[in-house]
Amino acid sequence: MTEFFKRRTALVKRTIDGFRNEDGGITVLNVFLVVVIALLGGVAIDMANLITARTQLQIAADVAAHAAIYTRDSEDKDDAKAKAVELALQNMPDSVYGEILTVDDIHFGTWDKASQTFTINDDLRGAVYVKTDRLSEKANAVTAFLLQFAGFNNFDVVTTSVFETYRPSCLREGFVAEERVDMQSNNGFYNGFCIHSNSHVEVNNNNFFEPGTIVSMPNVEDLVLPSSGFEKNEGLEAALREGEMNIRILDRIVDIENGMTDPDSRYYRDWVTQPEVITLEAGSKLNASELTSGRVHEVKCGGSGTLTFQAELFTDAVVMTDCEVKFQGSELHDFTVISRATSDDAISASSNPIFGRDDDCADGGGAQIVTYGGYKSAAKLSMFGSQLLAAGDVNFAAQASGIKGASIIAGGEIDGTSLAQMGFCGSGMTDNFEAEYFRMAG
Repeated sequence: MTEFFKRRTALVKRTIDGFRNEDGGITVLNVFLVVVIALLGGVAIDMANLITARTQLQIAADVAAHAAIYTRDSEDKDDAKAKAVELALQNMPDSVYGEILTVDDIHFGTWDKASQTFTINDDLRGAVYVKTDRLSEKANAVTAFLLQFAGFNNFDVVTTSVFETYRPSCLREGFVAEERVDMQSNNGFYNGFCIHSNSHVEVNNNNFFEPGTIVSMPNVEDLVLPSSGFEKNEGLEAALREGEMNIRILDRIVDIENGMTDPDSRYYRDWVTQPEVITLEAGSKLNASELTSGRVHEVKCGGSGTLTFQAELFTDAVVMTDCEVKFQGSELHDFTVISRATSDDAISASSNPIFGRDDDCADGGGAQIVTYGGYKSAAKLSMFGSQLLAAGDVNFAAQASGIKGASIIAGGEIDGTSLAQMGFCGSGMTDNFEAEYFRMAG
């Protein structure tokens, strides 16, 4: 009996063990894992492909937007849009990607940073909106791979880019030079005023830099100081910044001159009522009574080669000349002078020239002095909402006053002596000559 039960027990055990046989089980699990991994890999491939496509479209949009706003600066809107499309297609040829951008996808207008909204006005230059896309309706959508098995055959991808123009504050009010800017002693610079050199800045003792003042150059270690260092230049250390600037307006002097007689030019003067030029044989001296209000004058000087503005008030006119210009106690309101002379003192002042109306930073009333050469001034240069733009050096002696709006831009050096007081208006500089700069809107 005992032997019988032993044999039955052994038989049952062998039967149960047969049902628990796991041979081949790992093969089924492997198949399942391979399928899952393949699906996940397919999703990863499709997502990577989608991200790549979006990145390509975004780059094309950014390139096109920059090209459009840069070209619009000097050409009409149609040429600017055509240039944008041309560059976008160089990045993403339509033979490969289909039509990603047309001129109808490009708009000029204004950008409101606060509300992050773009307002279309194709007659403006201030901002541009560009849309690039790959869409099913255009038969160039991004094709899916393994996700097709889940019903996703392709993806529509749309990207946009907005670029805007801006004008650096240093070029609106301040001293900006390609070469050295040298300010001597006992000068005061107040909140918002900017001193920039693409070379370096030099200062002497007892200068004051109010908080908010900027002093910049490519490398602040190139700053030249007396042995006392920052001790006798209050606020200078806090004002220091590093940076280099493309002074684009220096390349526009010819455009500025041509714009005096072109009503469609951004440089045309508001106070000029007729673009036709009046030619004057003024001799060596110029009186305000010889000029016609609201007109552009080509003034020929006498045999001396110097045209001297007398100690009078000159208003509402433009004077262009090949001669060197000298201001002799002159005051200029709503007035532009352009000298084509290229000497170091192509434009100069004997004493106390006053450029602009002292009107507490109100719009209008300013003066713009432009020279293909340099500018030199004796004591007491006063500037109110006005601009000196020189291809060469700018030099001015003691007691300069620009407390109510001054912009001095030089292709060479700016050299000032002492007792200057320079501040920041923040307004009243709208008639000065400026060039646009471009950035991605944010």
